[in-house]
Amino acid sequence: MNHTPTSRTVVITGAAGALGRAVAQQFLDEGAQLALVDQDEGRLRSVFAGRADMSPHQLVAADVTSEAGMAAAAVRIEQALGRVDVLVHVAGGFEMGEPVHALSRAAWDRMMNLNAWSFVAVTRAFVPQMLGDGAGKVVAVSAGSAVRGAAQMAAYVASKSALQRLVEALSQEVRTKGINVNSIAPTIMDTPANRESMPNADHSAWVSTAVAAKTIGFLASDAALSIHGQHVVVGA
Repeated sequence: MNHTPTSRTVVITGAAGALGRAVAQQFLDEGAQLALVDQDEGRLRSVFAGRADMSPHQLVAADVTSEAGMAAAAVRIEQALGRVDVLVHVAGGFEMGEPVHALSRAAWDRMMNLNAWSFVAVTRAFVPQMLGDGAGKVVAVSAGSAVRGAAQMAAYVASKSALQRLVEALSQEVRTKGINVNSIAPTIMDTPANRESMPNADHSAWVSTAVAAKTIGFLASDAALSIHGQHVVVGA
């Protein structure tokens, strides 16, 4: 894949998670300056100690579902690092749930807030600056399961499907203004949490975080300038 190693500024949400760490390493290897966003600054400092816990990189504690919180984070990041070139929205959530006929409003709201509304709050914070600059890349992390319903996963699948529609809509709105908006849609990610929850599964078919991060790196590169509103499925 043809990447674009530069001193670009890259914002990564959900940076302290397994995939977020791999994405951060991908862009560190490219020489980017990073703004790493997660809920807990202490966890960020622990995860990125010795790698991205000092200038010019920024560690930012913020709630991705909060418009005010993300607006404040964007001001801090832009003051410290200048323009944002790439926004990678990794943050999200997964949980098994009730069947549709017994689905609780709390479970529905939790998944919709984490996986769909968060994309609105995060892009609201950073896309206006990209529009002003006439350039930018937005990459979200969707899921291969977003294409159809699944038992006991209604809220999760619906929220990831909603995220894909938001990605497509934003792409239609900004593609003529120099901004690429796409997502990756992994099948099952090979993470410690997934291994713990599915100990008897065939892990060999799962998607490594490094492979997913490389795919994100491609979508954020100049090699992907003609790709708009797509969901790149990663995995079998």
